[in-house]
Amino acid sequence: MCHARRVTSESAGPTWYDAGPDAPGSSGFVARQRAEPDRLRDRAAAAAVLERAKGALMALTGCSAESAHEELLKRAETGHRTLIEECWLALGNLTGTPRARPSDLPARPGRPVPVSRPRDPATLEEDSTALGPLGAALVRVESPRELARCLLEHLGPGVGADAVMLFARLPEGGLELIGHAGIDDTLAAQWRRVPPLAGIAPLDALRTREPRWLEDLEQDGPRHLLIGDPPERWLSRAWLPVVTNNTAEVSIGVLRGRPGRFSPRTREHLRAVVRLCAGRLRAFEARPEPAAGSGADTVQAVLDTLPGAAVLLTPLRAPTGEIEDYRIDAASPESVDVLGRGGAGPVGLRIRECWPPVADEALWQGCAHTLATGEPYEGDPYGQRDEVAGAAQLSTYRVRVTRLGEGLIAGWVRHDPSAQQERRLEDVQRLGNLGWANWNLVTQEVTWSAQVFTVLGRDPGRGPLRLDDLPGLTLPDDVPALSRALDDLLEAGLPADAPFRIRTENGVRHLRLVAEAVTDLRGTPVEVHGFLQDLTAQRRAELALVASERAMLTQHGALRAERALAGRLQHTLLPLPDKPLRLAGLRVEVAYLPAQAGVQVGGDWFSAIELPDGDALLVVGDVAGHGVGAVATMAQLRFTAKGMVITGSSLTGALGRLNTLLLHSRDSHGTATLVLARYHARERRLEWAQAGHPPPLLLRDGRARFLDRPRGVLLGASNRPVFEAEECLLRPGDRLLLYTDGLVERPGEGIDRGLERLAEAAVTHHRDEPSSLDPLLAAMLQGERRDDVCVLDIRVPTETSGPGGE
Repeated sequence: MCHARRVTSESAGPTWYDAGPDAPGSSGFVARQRAEPDRLRDRAAAAAVLERAKGALMALTGCSAESAHEELLKRAETGHRTLIEECWLALGNLTGTPRARPSDLPARPGRPVPVSRPRDPATLEEDSTALGPLGAALVRVESPRELARCLLEHLGPGVGADAVMLFARLPEGGLELIGHAGIDDTLAAQWRRVPPLAGIAPLDALRTREPRWLEDLEQDGPRHLLIGDPPERWLSRAWLPVVTNNTAEVSIGVLRGRPGRFSPRTREHLRAVVRLCAGRLRAFEARPEPAAGSGADTVQAVLDTLPGAAVLLTPLRAPTGEIEDYRIDAASPESVDVLGRGGAGPVGLRIRECWPPVADEALWQGCAHTLATGEPYEGDPYGQRDEVAGAAQLSTYRVRVTRLGEGLIAGWVRHDPSAQQERRLEDVQRLGNLGWANWNLVTQEVTWSAQVFTVLGRDPGRGPLRLDDLPGLTLPDDVPALSRALDDLLEAGLPADAPFRIRTENGVRHLRLVAEAVTDLRGTPVEVHGFLQDLTAQRRAELALVASERAMLTQHGALRAERALAGRLQHTLLPLPDKPLRLAGLRVEVAYLPAQAGVQVGGDWFSAIELPDGDALLVVGDVAGHGVGAVATMAQLRFTAKGMVITGSSLTGALGRLNTLLLHSRDSHGTATLVLARYHARERRLEWAQAGHPPPLLLRDGRARFLDRPRGVLLGASNRPVFEAEECLLRPGDRLLLYTDGLVERPGEGIDRGLERLAEAAVTHHRDEPSSLDPLLAAMLQGERRDDVCVLDIRVPTETSGPGGE
């Protein structure tokens, strides 16, 4: 059964053994620190495998490195494999025959063998077909013996393997044991060399290129020469050839102590394991000797005497003639690859195996160009963390390549740390617009950095100035303070931090001198060092900020004065009653609440009076804007409306004339909204008109509704406005609310929602006693208000009261 696996470009890294919970205390930290180098080496090894696989595809197809990487990803996704598995399969399918020679591949018993995670027995059968952990573990395998041990670790739990053996075919036709795990050294020595005899199962598997499944000891014993002492030690065994390009040179044996057949699923899994190991086995080929006459020994002798990292590279070409890789034929002692192999360690290996970053497109093209034209190549600098005296340090390197005969000499040049520090110091001085200076008071020698000349606007050709010459450059007003600071520095050895100004061709500059003295044994200053800094931009910004603050304070004061004036005008022109009004048999309660935010006074207003004929005039209005202008327009509208209605104008006629007043008055404040109502006491009839204002709210029998609005636009908005009037008969116990929009408006909320909240609050907080507006206003006005609020609460008593007035 296949299991889909997620394929990413990072899956080549050894991420199959994520750490579990940390150990308690410092031991867990130490363990993690010790494991970190191994993790980094594993990542580097996985990257090397990826680069080798990419190089193989590039050599076979002629594609670019990026295309080769995309092809590997595509194959992995199609085959439901991880990227590292696909890399091993690609390496195993290379043209050529892998040979593993034990004489060239010494075992490394000291190297830790990858150990897979403990698995739940309930899932062993399912996990036995998973190749991801094995593919990832192969990047840490560096010899056939380690490969055998790695296979035993991964095949033991699921397949039941008790031993693994690896045989390689010899040129004369026999076999040689190149790796084993699960058998003792005595048995391994007995089977070290196997002659080309009939009945040898691993040799038969190589000849036929087909697996040999020995699952019945009674039947297989007479036909084959079985390994083991006694042979009954392993009751079932399998020999699988590693087939690449129709050839087989290595046979892998899986030996089990239990009897029985290998299930079809297990057989398929073992075939997949062998295919995966083909790529790893190819890397165990004997390292090729340098070409005759290449002078590798001579170059090695030279490199042994040189500091730094350098290698001699011989190009390896594909059948098409294109460079597939480079073989390392000599290396300097300081040449250390990504796996930590130094000196002669990388010699004989390929450059992609030792330094995968060299496969960078630009560097690879540069090497090819140098090889073809003989022109030296120098790459861009790059950063790398090195360990210096036990501490991590970021170093900068640059790769230089030159041709030597038919090969290349590549060197990694590390930038001098002192030169780096000098460049960093120059960058700090430039960015901070400051420069260091040193004055020797004994020899009179003066040393300045280049930035000091820039700060002072002085030609470097004129040389530096002595310390006591600095006041001569200073503006007269700053000379006394600078001179005192220098006297304290030179006579008493006190540190100096003195601002001063100089005049240059570009105007006045604001500078700062910070210096300290170095004294002798008697306490006499003998040397002064410090820096000079240009603070002109900072000083100009500070002065601009001060000017801006002063302007803001002035404007703020003017606004406060205007608010105070507007407040006094409003209080004079719009006096608030201290108790409910009695008008034409109505009880009218007034509420006016100014906005909490801002320093301006708004233009909300009201009017509630009893007319000469016994009727009542009720008005609520809102002038656009704030301040003195809004208050003046409010007063103009308030008194004009009262006067026109008292003298007999109709409500619509009064609105038309008020509109004309706003349109043609120079002192008007733009536009205004208005509700104008007349209450006829005898018929309890309310006649009203509006100019762009929210409608009155009527509460009757515990229910609330808004009166239907007649036509009308806000005042001052049109030359030909149309105003209409509506009537409503009131009943004893009715309640009518006239209000400005500040009562129902909230930021981010539509006016319709505000009207709904008002209707709900009016029903919920309905009270008949005086100050009955307070609960309603508290419910409606929560948080900061941005506009003034004016409300007329009109009640029709159940019993008629005597008339009153404003």
